[in-house]
Amino acid sequence: MSIKNRKRVLVTGGAGFLGSHLCERLLQDGCDVLCVDNFYSGVKDNIAHLLGNAHFELLRHDVTFPLYVEVDEIYNLACPASPIHYQWDPVQTTKTSVHGAINMLGLAKRVKAKILQASTSEVYGDPDMHPQREEYWGRVNPIGLRACYDEGKRCAETLFFDYRRQHTLQIKVARIFNTYGPRMHPNDGRVVSNFIVQALRNAPITIYGSGEQTRSFCYVDDLIEGLVRLMDSADEITGPINLGNPTEFTIRELATEVIRLTDSKSSLIYKALPADDPRQRQPDIDRARTVLGWEPQTDLAEGLVRTIGYFRQSLGD
Repeated sequence: MSIKNRKRVLVTGGAGFLGSHLCERLLQDGCDVLCVDNFYSGVKDNIAHLLGNAHFELLRHDVTFPLYVEVDEIYNLACPASPIHYQWDPVQTTKTSVHGAINMLGLAKRVKAKILQASTSEVYGDPDMHPQREEYWGRVNPIGLRACYDEGKRCAETLFFDYRRQHTLQIKVARIFNTYGPRMHPNDGRVVSNFIVQALRNAPITIYGSGEQTRSFCYVDDLIEGLVRLMDSADEITGPINLGNPTEFTIRELATEVIRLTDSKSSLIYKALPADDPRQRQPDIDRARTVLGWEPQTDLAEGLVRTIGYFRQSLGD
């Protein structure tokens, strides 16, 4: 790609799980990539292999403070996404979602950049619509332990659409459902990483609640493809658009599959369900299929094998 045509792309939260995979993909696509992260939950190891690339730049910065750079596109992924991380400092989590959105939208407005918000299925809360469609407004506890993340992301969506209405900004909003794959943090408290780490150590696998609550798991490569397609879509396609795998599993089914694929001797133990933990989560992706031509290509067993291989290596098992 010529220098003239090379896009300059900012990825906030670029050293995180999703952000690092996105940076890698954008470099493969011929972009100049500016990775911004404050390393609250992101880690340098995730992007260490990119540091020698002349088209990759790393900047330590907290998006709750303004940023002045020249870019063509912005992917706003900055925010801890696991309950352990986002509940550790809930005020900062809300600030990251809200102030971070304001600062990145302000940057996009100044440099006339297209901007994508990594929103979440958590905006639907503990849903009474199943599967969840984008038209559904959600069922969220605004004062619960998860509200710093749920309501922070909901407010960020509000800001994105108000900036579009008020300033004719080019925006994209993706609602990301449970995503897994290599570079997940082993102690992030999310169910896939928890189960894999426990299984590899032959430790009891902890299931919260009855195990009958459901989730839908999307492999990271599929999710990144969806984000890139959304960013590259026509200006009138703003979203929100659900990105996730619509195949639904119970938590107990996931645990059983992880045990099988790791050949583990782990048993199952049950603990109380955390407050406001959703009973079911399944995306309706008809909109993504129709306007992006996108749907996941990786089934759960295939994705788990790749993720287990990563954890075997990273844990030294």
